[in-house]
Amino acid sequence: MQSHLGGLLREYYPEVVDLDGGSRLGEVLARITRALEVAQASREVPARFKEELLDAVPRLRRYAQSLTRHGADADDLVQHTLLKAWEHRRQFVAGTSLSAWLFAILRNGFYNGRRKHRLEVPDPDGTHAAGLSSAAEQEHKATLRELQGALDRLEPAQREALVLVAVEGLTYEAAAELLGCPAGTVKSRVSRARDRLARDLEPEFGGA
Repeated sequence: MQSHLGGLLREYYPEVVDLDGGSRLGEVLARITRALEVAQASREVPARFKEELLDAVPRLRRYAQSLTRHGADADDLVQHTLLKAWEHRRQFVAGTSLSAWLFAILRNGFYNGRRKHRLEVPDPDGTHAAGLSSAAEQEHKATLRELQGALDRLEPAQREALVLVAVEGLTYEAAAELLGCPAGTVKSRVSRARDRLARDLEPEFGGA
């Protein structure tokens, strides 16, 4: 059941690869790409910095979607993250994980924004689940809607820890560093989130 649940979570939070080049995020990404080409050629940033940053964009969009739960807000958050990464590019330490650094920028941007606006965008009408291209069959869509409801009922801290570990593949230690808490706390949050989802989705797994 855990492997089935993990597969559903990755399907519910897919990497968001398709990007309209004319969108604000697409335009920002194009400008940053050109700037990074110059910066990398002049050794202003570490080797492969540009490639690794571009490779991380789909995962950043997925993580942003899991936090904002709204596509346009997620892309705005990724845009903010990329601009901050460019602004602070000299602070990145070569040999460390660029994706973890980017995740930290994105997460800080999200929570700083929430503190300023006190706004959390839910998905009450199922827009996110209904728009998943991989959920083609009606029965499977129903399963994803059930998953959406179960995710909504999780405590935010548990949901975020679950996404980082079960979807993004971070170790408990890496997630703990990002979340600013002990690895044991992350492990507990993930375990509780999985147990809650398993209980809520038990009929979908045939009572397993």
